[in-house]
Amino acid sequence: MKVAITGSHGLIGSALAASLRSAGHDAVAVDRSQPIALGGIDAVVNLAGEPIGAKRWDAEQKRKILTSRRDLTARVAEAVVRDGVPVLLSGSAIGFYGDRGDDVLTEESPAGEGFLPEVVLAWEAAAQPAVDAGVRVAFLRSGIVQSPAGGALAKQLPLFKLGLGGRMGSGRQWQSWISIDDEVRAIEHLLAVDVRGPVNLVAPNPVTQGDFARTLGRVLGRPTVLPTPSFGPRLLLGKELADALLNESQRVVPSVLSASGFEFRHRDLECALRALLGR
Repeated sequence: MKVAITGSHGLIGSALAASLRSAGHDAVAVDRSQPIALGGIDAVVNLAGEPIGAKRWDAEQKRKILTSRRDLTARVAEAVVRDGVPVLLSGSAIGFYGDRGDDVLTEESPAGEGFLPEVVLAWEAAAQPAVDAGVRVAFLRSGIVQSPAGGALAKQLPLFKLGLGGRMGSGRQWQSWISIDDEVRAIEHLLAVDVRGPVNLVAPNPVTQGDFARTLGRVLGRPTVLPTPSFGPRLLLGKELADALLNESQRVVPSVLSASGFEFRHRDLECALRALLGR
């Protein structure tokens, strides 16, 4: 199989490309700065976009987050239709659901309110021309991908290793996570099975933020007694970004992925963290 990947140098894209190549497939990086040519490609995995938590959310950064996803996805969808590519797995996120407290969220749940739901709605809508043309399009609504190589876990590790990590805010907010191994395996699975529409890429057992902190501390053999004051992240990231990343509650389950026959390697957070961190 010949698979084109946008965002192939990112955390997920680089791991996916390596996994595909090790399985004997051809993973082709798509240069976003050039015209997108997809002749001879069997499937596209569209993962590129301005990182959500890279900078404070001023008006310009919000514009970059939105347009980097919407505009590239529109270009990819156009190229997929033009060049006859039968499968498009297009990046998305559980940010679609917004802050939903203890509600259990499936792919049937409606969009939430706020900046991130607005971004995801526009991001997914940009692929509609491919859907309309009959391309099999699945939207990868990824949760918090756990990897020591990048993302949220890599940022938390130094503090937790010093014994200074702890819950954020009340600790009761839900976090829907997935190991990098299962994220990549799920994408490979979706390349092969006939699934369309939104797919929650999350482990079947979400945890509260307090439980996440305690579990990470236990895996590292470090205390997690002191909560992280909310003013710290807000001072560093700005209130809107800090609250969106750390304080919003999303209890998401992988209904479509599980129904499609996918078998998780890491269903339990502690098992996942021990495997990822060699503990």
